[in-house]
Amino acid sequence: MSFLLRRARALALGVALLLAAPALALAHAVVFPKTSTPGAYERYVLRVPNEKTVPTVRVEIRFPADVRVTAFEDVPGWQLQVLTDSAKRVVGAVWTGVLPPQRFVELPFVAANPKASTRLVWPAYQTYADGERVEWTGAEGTKSPASSTSIAAAGASSGGAARWVSWAALALSLLSLGVALRRTDERVAR
Repeated sequence: MSFLLRRARALALGVALLLAAPALALAHAVVFPKTSTPGAYERYVLRVPNEKTVPTVRVEIRFPADVRVTAFEDVPGWQLQVLTDSAKRVVGAVWTGVLPPQRFVELPFVAANPKASTRLVWPAYQTYADGERVEWTGAEGTKSPASSTSIAAAGASSGGAARWVSWAALALSLLSLGVALRRTDERVAR
């Protein structure tokens, strides 16, 4: 196998690991999309993986006050209970069902975003068959972070993670170019 082919494979593996790192960091209860626009009607999905060795039997989410939830999608095998306040505003939802270990479930809903740019925080709670309840309510970077969505006008900054990945891709590209040019120079010098 040629040196360049080995280098290309190593570089491809490095890029794949770099791109997979953010996905691995999000192996908790997460609401997607992570960004949306002010005033939009958005289809959100609460994705919940089962990270334990016993089934998940209940998933609960509380909706941010500035969001107006308008509809839910049926999920086979899961029962939905919509939580409302005294004014009949949807403030949360509870899904009950059975999610075996090493599986995930997606629980979709539609909501109207606030009209101004903001950061929505989605507290979620996951209950297992053994009675353990995990609260996905912590700050970013904690063991059990709450998911969040950035509401910003189109063209606004997409946040630090996207910027970091862009810079890392640029650095890897320049490194690859340098290695390729160095090899060409060594061959010419021979």
